[in-house]
Amino acid sequence: MKIGDKLSHISRRDLFKVAGQYGMSSTLLAAGTFGGAMSVANLAAAAESSYEKRFANEPKYTLKMGAAGFNQRNLLVERAGVLEFLRDLESRTDGEIRVEFIGDNQICNQLSCVEKTQQGIVDMYAASTQNSAGGAPYLNVLDYAYMFRSRADQYYFLYSPKSQEVLRDPFEKMHGLKFLFSHAELRGIQLGLSWQDRETVTSIEQLAGTKNRVTGTQLGRIAMQALNLNPVPIAWEETLDGLKQGLIDGAETWASAVAYANMSPVVSQCVDLRFFCGTEHTAMSASVFDSMEGYLQDAIMESAYLAQVHVQAANEAALVNTVGFSTPQLPDTIFAQNNVRIANLSDAEIKKAEEMCSPEFQPALWEQWRERINGWAGGIDTYQEIYDEVRTNPHTLAENVEPRRWWKA
Repeated sequence: MKIGDKLSHISRRDLFKVAGQYGMSSTLLAAGTFGGAMSVANLAAAAESSYEKRFANEPKYTLKMGAAGFNQRNLLVERAGVLEFLRDLESRTDGEIRVEFIGDNQICNQLSCVEKTQQGIVDMYAASTQNSAGGAPYLNVLDYAYMFRSRADQYYFLYSPKSQEVLRDPFEKMHGLKFLFSHAELRGIQLGLSWQDRETVTSIEQLAGTKNRVTGTQLGRIAMQALNLNPVPIAWEETLDGLKQGLIDGAETWASAVAYANMSPVVSQCVDLRFFCGTEHTAMSASVFDSMEGYLQDAIMESAYLAQVHVQAANEAALVNTVGFSTPQLPDTIFAQNNVRIANLSDAEIKKAEEMCSPEFQPALWEQWRERINGWAGGIDTYQEIYDEVRTNPHTLAENVEPRRWWKA
């Protein structure tokens, strides 16, 4: 059951009343443990129990976490693993680390969470790597077009020691941030209501000339320009209005982001272009991590690993059972209820798009940014390293990828 269904009988006012007494973190952690719908009284009792457990011991460290657009009604739509991570970390450390969760854009948004963590306003954050790339440009390393063939490839890389070398260590060295874990989807084009009565997209040519929202990633723009998708930089929070008012034809984002952001009513077709990453990651200040005792650092890494394993399984299930990102769709999913069609492209069509925009076939388009990122990474060929690594992945289904502790050789 989605957290929105569980809380459907509880008004926003009552929710904040409970949160005002026990804290939003305790309230959300309590709500996440319910198996069915709850009343205000049930939620308050569970929040009290959660509060008492969390505050039984005096913490050595109290950390703030900014979680962009996540709130009590979407945390079980896109399974980014944030609350599971916090719950496990507090439990694993017997309350020596306590985390104050601040979501719903209250302290930072998709574009600013990374900078507020670098500034010390928050200690941890959750946001997409693509939006965060504006403040932490090394994150562009994930966004070479068609470097990943599937969500299985993405998880395979996140678990790989190669991710430590090519993603995590340079990111930490350059931006002072520790990349903990991430959800994994691939971006497509989400077409607005002007495409509602048009035939389902089956070719890249049908999208040529459309105007589409792009995130903060520079590499995403390169791919979109090569595919004639006219990238328009629009903040995530303004994308819904842009689609609703017809200011843009579509948006490049991923399926569960459409569902969790309540964008489904203004999206008619979800075109599964799979042309670069959609990764909602969680990271923390490296200096905060480094200031802790070794056993607490170990606990953070183990909780990050547990969260990564949770996300891999839970988001794959949620895509089918909650979002409706499947063919055929299950009837009570968010996409089915809002008449969002899945536009699947053939392997030949995906190959055509790859040949139009990827570094493998159009190296000149990427040369400037590739050299820049490689320089930041100490001279390694970042694209080729990731490309080669994920092509050793034997799995086609994301749920079959073997979890590994990436920081251990």
